[in-house]
Amino acid sequence: MKFSVNWLREFVDLPKNPEEIAELLTRAGIETEKIETRGANIDNVIVSQITASSRHPNADRLTVCEVDDGSGMKRQIVCGATNYKVGDKVLLALPGAKLPNGTEIRNSKLRGVESEGMLCSPIEIGLGEDASGLLILSPDAKIGASIGDLFLADTILDVAITPNRGDLLSHFGLAREIAALTGKKLKLRPRVNIDIKGSGVTIAATRECPFFSARKIDKVKVGPSPQWLRAKIEGVGIRSINNIVDISNFVMLELGQPTHAFDADKLRGSINVRLARDGERLLALDGKTYALKQDNSVVADQERAIAIGGVMGGEETGVTDSTKNILLEAAYFLPSSIRRTAHNLNLSSDASYRFERGVDPDMILRASHRATELIREIAGGIPAKEIHVAGKLPADAANVSLSYEKCDRVIGVAIKPKIVDEILMYFGLKKTKSTSKRAIWKIPSYRRDLQRDVDLIEEVVRAYGIDKIPGTTRGRFMPTSPADRSHDLETLFLRERLAGCGLSEVRTSKLISRSPSAFSEGAIKLRNPLSEDHVALRPSLISGLLGVLERNIRAGAESVSIFEIGRAFIPPSGKEERHFGILLWGNVASAPNWRSQTKRSVDLFDLKGALECVVPNLSFRPGKFPDLALAVEVWSGDQPIGFGGQLSASKSSAPGSVLVAELHADLLLATAESGRKFRELDRFPSITRDIAMMVPDEISHEKILRTIEEPREPLLESVELFDLFTEQVGATRKSLAYRLTYRDRGRTLTSDEVNEVHARICERLKRELGVTLRE
Repeated sequence: MKFSVNWLREFVDLPKNPEEIAELLTRAGIETEKIETRGANIDNVIVSQITASSRHPNADRLTVCEVDDGSGMKRQIVCGATNYKVGDKVLLALPGAKLPNGTEIRNSKLRGVESEGMLCSPIEIGLGEDASGLLILSPDAKIGASIGDLFLADTILDVAITPNRGDLLSHFGLAREIAALTGKKLKLRPRVNIDIKGSGVTIAATRECPFFSARKIDKVKVGPSPQWLRAKIEGVGIRSINNIVDISNFVMLELGQPTHAFDADKLRGSINVRLARDGERLLALDGKTYALKQDNSVVADQERAIAIGGVMGGEETGVTDSTKNILLEAAYFLPSSIRRTAHNLNLSSDASYRFERGVDPDMILRASHRATELIREIAGGIPAKEIHVAGKLPADAANVSLSYEKCDRVIGVAIKPKIVDEILMYFGLKKTKSTSKRAIWKIPSYRRDLQRDVDLIEEVVRAYGIDKIPGTTRGRFMPTSPADRSHDLETLFLRERLAGCGLSEVRTSKLISRSPSAFSEGAIKLRNPLSEDHVALRPSLISGLLGVLERNIRAGAESVSIFEIGRAFIPPSGKEERHFGILLWGNVASAPNWRSQTKRSVDLFDLKGALECVVPNLSFRPGKFPDLALAVEVWSGDQPIGFGGQLSASKSSAPGSVLVAELHADLLLATAESGRKFRELDRFPSITRDIAMMVPDEISHEKILRTIEEPREPLLESVELFDLFTEQVGATRKSLAYRLTYRDRGRTLTSDEVNEVHARICERLKRELGVTLRE
């Protein structure tokens, strides 16, 4: 909400610097998001009066105005606005004026017609955001006066009010908060006794509207508001409409209590606040017709609804220029009821914004009186001596007991009980009972958010200053648990490595649907499932990964590479095992390697490459799994740890090959944990040698690799396959090329040493496998 610093000064003495006010509020938990400077002191922008208007001869959307600028000579201005009438007073930018948006005004021709200046809208002179039409001034504005005489300099604070602090949604409310935080005296308006009459108004919906008041004001003169009133409400973003509506908005901005004025001559009988009837509709002030629901509260006369209670008035009974007598409403509506109505109708207003957060019951009649007095002064209205009321104001909030010892314990620093009492009294609380250790406090009507002792302690902290409380470390050292170690291993050996290979982690439900899917056979069913989608415990992670795949395909994904780490429940006993699953589908971008193509689909080699990131001594062996068209068992050294392969086409609706694998994570991580060793960075250089060979098709890469590495040569560090060539070689042979890396950790190798070891490996390949080396 926007607040005028000048307006706030009417209620409390403020620091001269607006930044100090913003800092004070922000430290107290009321964040000031923006500070704006308003007002206008622009040379050559003056008050003028439109004396004549005609259509532009060459443009349908332009008019030609004759204006009086007070110099004794008439000026001709071409104007594009339509919200004025002859006799209105407006701001005129004379030639030579430079507006805040950078526009420089000169004599010019618009569509062939001379224009001697420009008539200004609020946004063009920095007095608001409205660009829809001219800024229409008050009739009492002096022709020829400078803009600086009308719009005094002001600072606007844009403050973020939290939903529990409805008491701050007014200038008086924020000033009251500032007074409490600074210890300054709040300047209160005198309370006036009003005669109350309990007739003429009834409430049928007592829950939704506990209290309603209405006051008749006769012989009002509806017209433009005086300049001071327009400047105040427009300065904080409310557009001026007429004096009656502006007064209602002014009182809401000043005191926080919404009011509404009905045209009394358009009402048919007495007022009744009730729930909407089935099929009832209302044309609201925003020009839209709303279909009301039976739990929406409405203000009605004896024939129809005339307002949506606490949200917006009706068009039929709204105040117009011809209105003579009005009925002024001020009421209390249940916050939850207004919130539901505004949500159901998709209709929010300044009034509903305040009613949703709760208004001060004690302010209802005071706001009604304040609006009545302003209508009497500005519009010449004659108010009735009594105000008609119905219902009862909400009961006072319950008293709250506060222990001084608990206050010190929660805050973390000892604060004297006298200081605590002074702070709470500044916030409007009253002490009803007290001892040396405890006090009971009466909560003011505007602070219904204070319900517990910790709420009072929070008020003490806000005023005392959280910056005065020394920081303390409240954490405790906790020994590492098995669950911590397990999570760390998962992250280090699985998540980080798979993410580095380009896979994304997913989380799926441990419950699966009744419909058959891959690897769901024998799933243990629940006795009381919550829905058809969650009827059994998953025996495998793959069914969940397939669901993720289908959703991504529907969303337009071209490739999916995902993994999951989670619990599976093995039938028939339901034993829990920690598994991790991988799914690959789609196209692979071309890469500069021995399998490079422009575009290709993922295959078993891609699955093996992903698994090699996390599985030491990985090998595939032929397997049989009914849901896989191409099935392999996954081994780590001499231990089987899972399975993988290409999914059968009948098990997935995805186009193309779907590669999956599921491993026993506990077996894999146990190996990883025991194999963690530190190795310093290599200090001596390596030497590489390549071997290219022709081999029969039946000899596998694994067999060749085992022949190279066994018996182990001490100087051989690593072996890498970097080329496979099968074309134009023959149907029964293939060409393979390997890169062998040699290194000694204690010294630099010589070429002769490497050549000797390399020759032994070549001889072993020829002797044991019968390969033909390509020299």
